[in-house]
Order: sequence, then structure tokens, then C-alpha cells
Amino acid sequence: MTQLGLPDTVQACLFDLDGVVTKTAVVHAAAWKETFDAFLRGYEGTQGRPFDAVADYDEYVDGRPRADGVRAFLDSRGIHLPEGGPGDPPDARTVHGLGNRKNELLLARIRSGGVEAYEGTVRYLEAVRAEGLRTAIVSSSANCRDVLRAVGAEHFFDVRIDGVVAVERNLPGKPHPDTFLAAARDLGVEASRAAVFEDALAGMDAGRAGGFGYVVGVDRTGQTEALYAHGADIVVKDLAELGGKQ
Repeated sequence: MTQLGLPDTVQACLFDLDGVVTKTAVVHAAAWKETFDAFLRGYEGTQGRPFDAVADYDEYVDGRPRADGVRAFLDSRGIHLPEGGPGDPPDARTVHGLGNRKNELLLARIRSGGVEAYEGTVRYLEAVRAEGLRTAIVSSSANCRDVLRAVGAEHFFDVRIDGVVAVERNLPGKPHPDTFLAAARDLGVEASRAAVFEDALAGMDAGRAGGFGYVVGVDRTGQTEALYAHGADIVVKDLAELGGKQ
């Protein structure tokens, strides 16, 4: 293992955004909760069970493209809405309408300064760059670039594969490995020589399915056992634990 806590064969590091680089998972969960709770009140009445910002977030929406998260959560409640289209207004009772409402709420939180980077991750990124490893950010978020700019972290990454790029290239999102594989290709590195850093179970599944050389689970919410069960080689609470610059 290197001083970065990675196998000697690793030439590139592929980082998820929310929950790994930035503290946006909590912001995302709050935006999802506000969106779904308002919808459920109108759809089911006051007896509708609210969205759980921990359990439901982890199980159905964390790490997934926005529309996939809407479908997965609604399916869990036996609700099926029309798909609609990407341009649906945020008050539309469609899959895309709900997704756009969530995005509207999320952007308001981002613009009000509601996003921070994890200090341990920033130090680790500095160490990774100092060692000459190639880097990519791999996120299902269409707001990835805005978030990175908001926390001053865009310069850490050679490649960005996010929700916008995934649509442009017709790449299925996590738990499929396609976005991570695209990042490795753009960096000119084989998957077996790349490490994936993820906090979401869907991201763990993607890292393992893609045949990546090392999969690091980042446990911010007490789901260490689940991260291992979904394919992590190692689980840490903060990337600073792996080594690098302290």
C-alpha cells in the first residue's frame, strides 16, 4: 500500500461528490424531504407517512440520477406518476416535475452558502495531486460544477463526469458503473488501476460492477456494514484516515 492508503497499482482516483468531497448529502436529503413531504400530503392526505431523510434517502435516492430517485421512492410507496419531460415546471405532478422541484430547492440552499467541503477530503486531494495521480469527479448531480466552484474545489479534478455529461453521452447512472468507467477512459486509465471513493450504496455497487482496482467506502451516516456488503474494500469515516498530507 502507498502512503495514500491505496494499492501500488492505482494510477487514478475517482471521487463521488456528495458526501465524499462536499457536505451536500444533508442538503440534498433536506431538499428531497421537503419535496416529497409536500407531494405526499397532497397525494395521500395528512395521513401519508413522511419521507425519512435518513432511511429513505439512503435506500432510494442517494447516488442516483434525480429522475431515478423519484421513481425508486415513489415505487416504494406504490405510487406511479407520468414521466413528463425534463422541462416540466416544478409544480407538475410528474416524475420530472418532482425532480425539478427538488432541484429548485437544492439550488436555493447552495446559493445561500449551504455547502462546505470536508477538510479531510481536501487534504487528501492535495496529497493525491502531489503524488501525481490523475483525478476525476463522478456525480449524478447536474449541479456538480456549481457545487465545486462554490467550495473552491474545481481545480482538483482533471475530468468531470456528472449528470449533465451523463445525459450528453447517454450514460446510465449509478448503480450502473458506466459513469465511473467513462471517467477512467477519459483519464486514460484501466478500471483495474483506478480507485473509487463513494459514500452511497448505489456507488458501491457501481464501483464493484465496474471491476475497479480498489473501492473506498466513506461512512458519514453509520452504514459501515452496508458499505462492505455492497462491495467496499475498505471503509473510513474520513479520507484523512487513509494517509497523505495531515
